[in-house]
Amino acid sequence: MNQGGHGNSHGHSHAHGGTVTGTHRRALATVLAISTTIAAAEVVGAIITGSLVLLADAAHMAADAAGIGLSLLAAWFASRPATDRRTFGYARAEILAAMANALLLLGMAALIFIEAIRRLSSPPGISSGLLIAFGVGALLANACSLLVLRRGQSESLNVRSAFLEVAGDTLGAAAVIVTGVIVSTTGFTLADPIASMAVGALILPRTWRLLREAIDILLEASPKGIDLEEIRLHMCGLPGIREVHEVHIWTITSGLPVFSAHVVVDPEVIECGRSAIMLDQLQACLRGHFDVDHSTFQLEPAGHAEHERPMHE
Repeated sequence: MNQGGHGNSHGHSHAHGGTVTGTHRRALATVLAISTTIAAAEVVGAIITGSLVLLADAAHMAADAAGIGLSLLAAWFASRPATDRRTFGYARAEILAAMANALLLLGMAALIFIEAIRRLSSPPGISSGLLIAFGVGALLANACSLLVLRRGQSESLNVRSAFLEVAGDTLGAAAVIVTGVIVSTTGFTLADPIASMAVGALILPRTWRLLREAIDILLEASPKGIDLEEIRLHMCGLPGIREVHEVHIWTITSGLPVFSAHVVVDPEVIECGRSAIMLDQLQACLRGHFDVDHSTFQLEPAGHAEHERPMHE
């Protein structure tokens, strides 16, 4: 967006990983290790016991572990320096990972539902004792994760999100235990496919939201909660600004919105050497009112837009 040379300025901020989240990176990594271990153990348990609900809970755990992993990935990529070839560093890699993860989890959920429907007509035998044991193990491990995250969840939104996800995982572990008890006491083996569909359904909302947000970012859609017309009106309210056009805002990765615009100013702004002051005011407007730290502006005299029209038709 840097056509012309009437006054371009860039405001940069690559602290989107968040210093508060970085403070609790070790806690998040610990919970990620616990969640991944639980998911792997439940996959093994599903094979041993023949239980589908255990596999469904493993997928649920994997979904939440992936969310924590993406938070850590974002914090790590935030610290990677930009290069001449990759001017925004590797920040977009988090979004590519999120999309791949969402597609994988949707595939897992589909397989769980297909297998559950098949088992409704022909339920296999299940080792209920081992099923209960795996469920209790998952419940205890999730309790440990909650303790690890308890302090940080009041200081960081990412840690708070992870805390709530782990709290939700306890429901899946409880479903495994309840299923094992029902099968053990009543012999009602249909409880396994029914519970597996319930746990599988827990995966879908988060996974769909993750996929939709990743697609929006890759398509460079405007970030949620950002009103371009409101931004334009705010900027036009500054003294010396006549018009704002070619307004674009998109997201590089989570928490890193980028803004660019062409700003038509009064002739004296450029003629009297006030361009730098105007750029400072514009950046302060974006930073203070809309939480956008990375912005690029092109200051133009009236009539300059006519030269650009062929490029945008």
